[in-house]
Amino acid sequence: MKPYWFNQKIQATPFGNLVRKTVESLSIRTICTEAKCPNRNFCFSRRSLTFLILGETCTRNCFFCSVKKGKPEEVDPSEPKRIAEACKTIGLKHIVITSVTRDDLPDGGANHFANVVRAIRDVLPDASIEVLVPDFMGRNELIDIVLFSPINIFGHNIETVPRLYKKIRPKADYARSMSVLSYAAQKGFRTKTAIMVGCGETKEEVFSVIREVSEAGIKYIVIGQYLQPTTAHIPVQRFVDLKEFEEYGEYARSLGLYPFSSPLARSSFMSDSYT
Repeated sequence: MKPYWFNQKIQATPFGNLVRKTVESLSIRTICTEAKCPNRNFCFSRRSLTFLILGETCTRNCFFCSVKKGKPEEVDPSEPKRIAEACKTIGLKHIVITSVTRDDLPDGGANHFANVVRAIRDVLPDASIEVLVPDFMGRNELIDIVLFSPINIFGHNIETVPRLYKKIRPKADYARSMSVLSYAAQKGFRTKTAIMVGCGETKEEVFSVIREVSEAGIKYIVIGQYLQPTTAHIPVQRFVDLKEFEEYGEYARSLGLYPFSSPLARSSFMSDSYT
């Protein structure tokens, strides 16, 4: 059973209806729905969402994520324009864009990210744009394509502690992910990452990741509780209590980070508060 703090009141609001109708009419995907995010109703109700680009099928096989895995579809060249139209229709001031991992593409989807950002800039030049990108296999020239599209916040999620990568993210690499973030930070961009807890890590391992994030020059860190999306995914090892989340947040702040540490925290949850 989930602790009481996961209980949320579902409210229907005009903004929530607008978000749902807009993404449906324009055939747009959101990670909020694809990843079964527990906050999606709350976020939609306050006119907030995270766009999922480059299709709905990921080439990686992470065991915590409910996004579909397999052979991806062709990249849709009309997607940037449709997302820009959605941003304008909904009236977004802060926009978050993420994607499935596309190891099948020569550029990992970097140019499509840039095309989406530029399309949004054309219709909403004053909006702040945050991206949450895959690791692009650690290729800096691809990271540069996204960084200089241009964006305001560069995000890439660490997800878990190094020891659990083989179990949870077998096609990813902790050092590679950290290098992606460090590279963007060294370029002078505001960087952001997130980690799940409750997967079998120890407190000491979480503190170690927070310390490495700080040393890499990353500005924001989000720490949230892992929730098993289906029985096919790794089970929750424990529900971390509120006091422990506070400890993680306090430690991050002591190192100069801006943390969001809470059971329901997700990488793009309340992201407009960072701008």
